[in-house]
Amino acid sequence: MTTKTTILAASILLCLYTAAARAETPTAQPDADAASAAAMDDATTLDAVSVVGTGQTRQVQSLGRADLQREAAGTSPLKVMAKLPGVHFQSSDPWGNYEWSSKLSIRGFSQQQLGFTLDGVPLGDMSYGNHNGLHISRAIISENLSGAELSQGSGAIDTASSGNLGGTLRFFSSDPSADYGVRLAQTFGSDATRRSYARVDTGDHNGFSAYLSGAFHTTDKWKGEGPQRNAQFNAKLVYATEDLKLTGYAATSRRRETDYADLSLDSARRLGMDWDNYAGDWQRAIDAAGGIFRGGVNSLDDAYYIARGLRDDDLLYVSADWSASEDLSFAATAYYHRNEGQGHWATPYASSPTVPIAMRTTEYDIERTGITPSLTWQIGNHRLQAGLWLERNAHGVQRNFYNLRRDTAPDGIYFLRDPDARVFRQRFDTDTRQFYVTDHMEFIDGRLAIDAGFKGTRVETDGKNLIGSRAGGKLEAEDNFLPQVGARWQFSEHEEIFGSYSENMAAFRTGVNGPHSTSQAAFNAAVATLEPETSRTIEAGLRTSRDGLEASVALYRVDFENRLLAIARCAGIVGCASSFANVGDVETRGAELTVLWTPIEGLSWYNSLAFNKSEYASDYLDGTTLIPAKGKDVVDAPKRLYATELRWSRDGFSAQIGAKYTDKRYLTYLNDSKVGSFWVADAAVSYEWTELSWADAFKLQFNVTNLFDEDYFGSIGTNGFVTSDPNGLNYTLQSGAPRQMFLTVEVKF
Repeated sequence: MTTKTTILAASILLCLYTAAARAETPTAQPDADAASAAAMDDATTLDAVSVVGTGQTRQVQSLGRADLQREAAGTSPLKVMAKLPGVHFQSSDPWGNYEWSSKLSIRGFSQQQLGFTLDGVPLGDMSYGNHNGLHISRAIISENLSGAELSQGSGAIDTASSGNLGGTLRFFSSDPSADYGVRLAQTFGSDATRRSYARVDTGDHNGFSAYLSGAFHTTDKWKGEGPQRNAQFNAKLVYATEDLKLTGYAATSRRRETDYADLSLDSARRLGMDWDNYAGDWQRAIDAAGGIFRGGVNSLDDAYYIARGLRDDDLLYVSADWSASEDLSFAATAYYHRNEGQGHWATPYASSPTVPIAMRTTEYDIERTGITPSLTWQIGNHRLQAGLWLERNAHGVQRNFYNLRRDTAPDGIYFLRDPDARVFRQRFDTDTRQFYVTDHMEFIDGRLAIDAGFKGTRVETDGKNLIGSRAGGKLEAEDNFLPQVGARWQFSEHEEIFGSYSENMAAFRTGVNGPHSTSQAAFNAAVATLEPETSRTIEAGLRTSRDGLEASVALYRVDFENRLLAIARCAGIVGCASSFANVGDVETRGAELTVLWTPIEGLSWYNSLAFNKSEYASDYLDGTTLIPAKGKDVVDAPKRLYATELRWSRDGFSAQIGAKYTDKRYLTYLNDSKVGSFWVADAAVSYEWTELSWADAFKLQFNVTNLFDEDYFGSIGTNGFVTSDPNGLNYTLQSGAPRQMFLTVEVKF
């Protein structure tokens, strides 16, 4: 995207602002679930997107239930939120659910440096090799979401997260309906996609209401061979009186994914973007493992026979909200989460007795419990709040090998037991304590609002090396005063300005990608000087809310200190220990512009434009080698992001088309390898019949992803980043899905 293009886009948005400011047509009314709207603080959920977060002292934007349901059934809310300014989401499947490739960054901060919650329950960093939570696509069926809230900068001070340096995403589940009802939906689509969803609501019975729902999603890969399947069940129970609300939620997820091949720039040039693993041709995989290559292949890493991801999760929480008086209220949530996972790779770097390939696994387990009590007290124009987050997490990770047979291809997707060889095994016991105190103050009839507070975080991890040569030892990240302050001033009927400052700290990661992934000697040498990552964020902006127009502009600066990098030392399938380096500071500067224009009832045009520049602020040592990274752009941090979406809704009919531009992204810390920019467009059309004689509603929805069948790299960094790769040999890329089509039939009784 050239500078001229950027200026042109900004000019178009400015013209829209000028025209809409004169418009008198009323704005379309919110259609988000009422329960989620209350939960999402004061952010205004519009028909398309809350672009302003009216009354907030920081940059806050949200999506309502309608936004999430307009996408293809089963689409991750992360993909939907990619249209918000500063949000960079990548995936190689059409729904954004394939977790090996699913990655999110905001303002240059990677997914491991963000915070995520569902109904206040921490989801950890939602990464593939997660050590402290689970992905939102496993925590809840997408049809049961009622909304999501994004804070691009400091994030809400009460967010239960030990890693949110660069923002938070808070998701909300829908409450049971007050009326009895049954909802059934069936999706058919490309690559034998089948998705079935069912939900039964009991309705309200003297304050009690509940729902039970399930979803089963199966599809073939869009290239290569192998299925991707997910089965989920959600249940929610609510008991509500005038002063008390009790909630119980339970979710199970059983995910089985066949992986796509990781590409390098070189292999993509030689073999094409549609190249994939050998699954279905066991003999070719055996030949390649023995050095016999065909069809342009010249490396063991060009393809393996098969790779898979398996995840089983069970999540449970109970919560209570009690209004003790008009001015005093209490809330508390207790939760439990259990996870078992395996990643499979049929590797030619190890042999079985009868074949030069073995199945290499990385095996995960998580068991964590926690509680998040809080108290809110209104005293005059002060709303005081204090809260606590306590969690105990036991996480295990191990690397094993299983022998394969020459006469039997390893095609089944199931958990492997009783390994033939063990490489390493580690256990991490982590105790988290976080508290916060904040005061929300309003003056001049609410036109001036100030938020001031601080939080304290202490995360202690005891890592134990049980098998192998990886590191064990204790790590502690602690800071008991991380301040946040923000202000908002409504200086006219339609406009307000806001500004905020915050400090945050991230705990050390455990598992396969943290400091314990190095050797014991390297860990011992680094632990005395190892400092947790920290950030300081300043942002300020202007919002306007007029008839037919919602708009905001924000400027921000982030100083990121002690950035820790895990540097890949070999091909991902080999699994050798990474080196761990503190690259010093990272400097980030940026601007975000968002406009939602509704010229007439039912027609809306949404645009967001973001410019972000994240640079390494110093050189760093990789072992004894000085890496001249100062002034280089941060990997996988596009400078420009632009999203646009045109929507028309009237009398049960709805149609929309949207597109997202992503700027070039660097693959190395020295910026000597990169992928180019690209556009991807999606479209949808639906019609809903209501008040039928045989049903309450009947709806048909047709979605097309990647409308113009663009070839592009959907994800980068799937196998990490290296210091330098001028020839494009690092297998760390995933090609994006081609055009896909889906039809959903839904009926409500």
